[in-house]
Amino acid sequence: MTTVQLTVVGDGLFFVFIFLSGLWLSRQERPFNSVVLTIHKLISLAAGILLVVTVYQTNQVATLGATELVAGVVTGLLFLGTGISGGLVSTDHSQPPAVLYIHRITPFLTALSTAVTLYVLLRPM
Repeated sequence: MTTVQLTVVGDGLFFVFIFLSGLWLSRQERPFNSVVLTIHKLISLAAGILLVVTVYQTNQVATLGATELVAGVVTGLLFLGTGISGGLVSTDHSQPPAVLYIHRITPFLTALSTAVTLYVLLRPM
């Protein structure tokens, strides 16, 4: 497999595990199982780091254009929003229903945005 294929497969697998562990957490009572919650957070962090490394390495090879930069920034903001809303949802304090709704929507938007970012970064020129 090429580096491009490994990156796409790696990020895809990260998102599969993020969604599976998130579904597992959503079916549990509070307080959440700390092992599952930690695994969920670490996998999410690893997916974000893989994307940042991919953007950085791509920028080292060829300067990123406006499309690539915008895609990377939007994806980064979605990762940040997903992480913040997930952190709020995982606390023992009750949150407004909007926070839970945001955390149910942003992972899908983040996965879609990551796919778009990887496509514009890694497409053959």
